Amino acid sequence: MRLKDRVVIITGGGRGIGGATAQAIAAEGGKVVIGDMLTAEGEATRDAIRAAGGSAAFVKTDVTREADCVRLAQTAVDQYGRLDAVICCAGILQGAMLQAEALDPAVFERVLSVNTKGTFLTVRAALPHLRQADKPVILLLASEAGTKIPSSSLAYGASKGGVHGFAMTLEAQLATHGIRVNEICPSSIATPMRIENLVDRARAAGRDPEQARAEAIKEAGDPAGVARILAFLVSTDADYVRGAIYTR
Repeated sequence: MRLKDRVVIITGGGRGIGGATAQAIAAEGGKVVIGDMLTAEGEATRDAIRAAGGSAAFVKTDVTREADCVRLAQTAVDQYGRLDAVICCAGILQGAMLQAEALDPAVFERVLSVNTKGTFLTVRAALPHLRQADKPVILLLASEAGTKIPSSSLAYGASKGGVHGFAMTLEAQLATHGIRVNEICPSSIATPMRIENLVDRARAAGRDPEQARAEAIKEAGDPAGVARILAFLVSTDADYVRGAIYTR
């Protein structure tokens, strides 16, 4: 129960890494506010946490809309009295396997809007509340793709590279204010987004998409593994951790 009474908002918290993280934090005593566009998945994760004896709320959230991000942060304060940590997991991957001249600029803009701008808007809305917390934490989900290796999508690679630069700059800005910032860069994790990406790659290469799906589910890492790392980083046990963390 090292997260007892820590109040955390998680964007993209309905499923994948975000959903697993919401459950991991609640299991250690944290109070979770899930923000997601996927209502059914967000409510299901909230209900699973409550059924296990944890505390959780759900707010339908489009991270590209400033008002939604403000409402998500305010819900945590209204319901639980404060906000201690923010985890930005919301993200999309589109435009895989397309050369630059074939990639629709609208797709490029959409991916950056969700992945990069959405991270900024979430953090911006949360900061006034975090500044009043004891040992507040901001955790930003980037990716190995766009920071260490290329992505299958120019848009996704650019967006996660943007999160990487944003995280480094934010960390430097907030260090003297007592707000810890960590960037987490997962590799191949069996999230719905990652599995569909691998299926698209197989299809483009002329391979059986369903076989690729089965292989991806079997070989990719479990989101719960990354969730355990994020739960640790939310805790005060991680006070001495700095910068970017690369995971499986």
